[in-house]
Order: sequence, then structure tokens, then C-alpha cells
Amino acid sequence: MLMHQLLYDGAARNPDKIAFRWVDRDRTLTFSQAAVEMEHFAGALHQLGVRKGDRVTIFAHNGMDYLLGLFACWRIGAIAALVNIRFADELDYYFADHEPSVVIYTHDMAEPVKRAAASVKTIRALVCMDGPQPGAESLPALLSAKLMPPPDPADESAIAHLSYTSGTTGKPKGACLMHEPTMRAANCIAERLRITGDDVSFGPTALSSSYQLVGNLLPPLHRGVTVNVMGRWTQSSGWDALDKTASTILVANPTLLAELLLESRTRGRMPQRLRLTVSGGAPVPPTLKRALRDEWKMPLAESYGQSELGGFMALGDPVLASDEKFGAAGRPLPDKEVRILDADGTECPIGEVGEVCLRGGFMECYWGKPDKTAEALRGGWLHSGDAGSMDRDGYITMRGRFAELIKVDGRTWFPRDVEEALCTQDGVKEAAVVALPDNKLGQRPVAYITTTNGAVDLAKLKQAIVPLVTYDLAPLTIKSVAAFPMTPTGKIAKAELRQSALAEG
Repeated sequence: MLMHQLLYDGAARNPDKIAFRWVDRDRTLTFSQAAVEMEHFAGALHQLGVRKGDRVTIFAHNGMDYLLGLFACWRIGAIAALVNIRFADELDYYFADHEPSVVIYTHDMAEPVKRAAASVKTIRALVCMDGPQPGAESLPALLSAKLMPPPDPADESAIAHLSYTSGTTGKPKGACLMHEPTMRAANCIAERLRITGDDVSFGPTALSSSYQLVGNLLPPLHRGVTVNVMGRWTQSSGWDALDKTASTILVANPTLLAELLLESRTRGRMPQRLRLTVSGGAPVPPTLKRALRDEWKMPLAESYGQSELGGFMALGDPVLASDEKFGAAGRPLPDKEVRILDADGTECPIGEVGEVCLRGGFMECYWGKPDKTAEALRGGWLHSGDAGSMDRDGYITMRGRFAELIKVDGRTWFPRDVEEALCTQDGVKEAAVVALPDNKLGQRPVAYITTTNGAVDLAKLKQAIVPLVTYDLAPLTIKSVAAFPMTPTGKIAKAELRQSALAEG
């Protein structure tokens, strides 16, 4: 199945039902309207010279034109290449990497776009979403012409979506996702989450992340569900929007879920129709999981995935988690085979930690990086680089990135063990552990925390978690920070944190 077919199907089955709502502007499109607007947008791209296989960069805030731009690219067989606006200073890298034919952007991004585009010969046109600008086409003017696109290439095996990795272990790589396996994954995700036509989905995180694609866009649309996107979430405005739109599913990250929890405590209730929260981008602290479950009886389906998938390695069920499975991310989905392999590629025994690997339904390649592709897909498996284990029921428990494991005086530390222990303590909001070089120990662990209510006694905090972990915590230093640097997907940016720690000495 093709990704853009979802709008045609919605227009045929429920033409007057709202397909998209841009919450910030309270702008909506029905399925029939969205299908027509997609056609006009696709016609405009074709008029600008975009052809099958060309890359179209979208560099913009969340909004209706962003959504239509995605579907328009897929409609004419182009590749939607998405770059988060937080990377304005590195835009030249992204343009040089995927060599776009057209760049679509919001007016406030004009300066970095034009600066980066100046040296890229493949770019035929810049298109401003907000009207005419010097050196750029006006998207409203292009759409008003109501140009029709050429016949649909209808190639399920074609690359449709180029989603960049977070770049935690080097320069970001463009993962190339194809129509058919991504749509197959979307159907499986919709089944796991028990999405029906009565649901309303809400996604406030960046559309540039593949998490939005496989969480808030394709699975709900597969069931003819209204999709809400929001560009400027705050704790209060986000709660209000969830309530006003009568959303039943929130697809977010742990930071936003924590804000939902805090706001619900203030107001004395959850948003009116919310039945399910879905989390991705980073591990969910056990304290947050427990609070949603025990205080509000709110199911949390934790997802574990990567940009390379077009789906998830594992996904929780839309029910209250049992104590037995509380620490697990969930089970693999039926479109993918997930195994825990050792360094030799042999499957690990049940419960033993190894690398989480997957067969079936992953990316075709990293754009323009055959060596990196071969490394990631060696032996026919997608190698995640993540340490994890699987129990007898197939539930996967994550232990962290292999690249982030710490070797302290000959013993391997899993940072997540310490981070989760810290998050169980009163006053601790978030925690992250990084390693610094040490002549005696090899590596020295440093834990950073943010707090919920001001200062925390760090010496007492360290003593309190001693019984909760199996490591000798004598070498551990704990520091408090006002806020963590974050990646666009909601992960704590540990590379930046480590650089700060090195600078501090």
C-alpha cells in the first residue's frame, strides 16, 4: 500500500470527517479536502520540476502545509526529506547529504535556508509556506493555481521518506523508508493500539521525526481517524488542546507526558476523553509510568524504535501494565522478527543481555552511505546498537546504548540502572549518567539530575540509591542542573552533557 493512499481511502469512506487539525491555528481539513489539497500541492511540486526519486526538503514548524507537503511528495514519487528546525546552523550538512530538488520552509527560516542553499547545485526552487520572499516561490500562490499532478507512479517499493537519525554517535544519517513495509508496520501498530474510527489522535512533537510518522500519522489514518498536530506545546496549552479536541490518544515523549501528569494533578483530572498515552524517543522513567497507572489508571504504551525502522522494535499494549512486565518496553510487532544476539551473531539465552537486532521491514539504506548501511545491516539483520534482553513471553527490556555503557574499574555499568534509581527519589525529575576518562578507574561515572522542587541534598541522594543498584557507587559524582540539553526526539543529549562535564573538569 502507498502512504498517500490513506487520504484517498478516507475521502472515499468518510469524505466529511476531519482528517487533519492544526491545533495552533484551529485549521482543519476533511478527508475529501485533504485529498484535493494534496493533489494541488503535488501538481505545484511537479510544475517546479520535481520528479520521482527527487528529494524535497521540508524545513518548517509543525502545521497543515507540512502535512500536505509530505503527502504531496509521496503522491508524485518524490522523497520527503525532513530536517528539524533546531538544526538551522547545520543545514548545509543536510543539503549536501541528500541534495534536494526543492526546499519548502517557513518565513522565519529564510536566512539559514538561503545561506545553505547557495552552494547546492541541485536545488531548482525555494518555496516559502507563508507567501512571497525574494528568491523564493510563494506556496499560497502555487496552490491557488490548482495545478494537477502527473499519473501516480504507484511504486510500493520506492523510497518515500528520508528520516535523519539523532546523530548521537556521529553525523546524522538519512534512513530511507519505503512505502510498503512502512505501511505494513502502520497497520500492525494500529492493531496493537486497538485504534478504531472513534479515536482522535494528538501529536505535539516534531513532524521531522519518524516517530510522528509511525505514531501519530500513518496508524490513525489507516483507521480513518482524525489526526491533530501541534507546534507550540506548553504544559497548560497542551492540556487544554487535548481536552478541547476530545483526543483519545496522545503520542508524545516522556517530557511531555510528565507535563501532562503535572497539569492533570493541578486540575484534578485528565483531559476528558483521553484513553491512552503512547511514548517514544526516550525511555520512560518508572516513576512516570507508575504515576500514570496508579494515580490516573491511564495506560501507557511505551514504544521502542529507531529512525531506521519505519515502525517499532517493540510496543506496549493499551492496558495498565502489570508489575511483572513493568520495566519492559513491550513486545515485537508481527511484521518484524526481533532477536537478542551476542557479538558473534548467536541468539542469546532468555533473559541474557545482548544487542537488539531485527529482520523484516526496515530501511532500504542510509542515503549515500553504503559503508554505514553495510555495517548496520550486516548478516541480514538491522543491528540497533542497543543493549537489551527478552523474556519468555517476548517482552523486551532495554538497558541502554552499547556506546554509552561505562567501564568502571573493570566492571560494566548500565547507566539506565543508576538513572532509574535516581528517578525514584523525591525531588528528582530526570537523570542522566555519563562517563569521564579516569587514569585509575578507566572511566568515572557522573550523574546529572534535574529537580521538581528546588535543591536536593546530593550526598543523601547518593546514599539513598545504594540499595537500589548492584554497583559500588563510591566513584559516582552527582550534580544538579537547571535543565538538560535535549535532542529533537525528546532524548537527553548525552554527548552535549559529556562535553559540558569535560569542560568542568
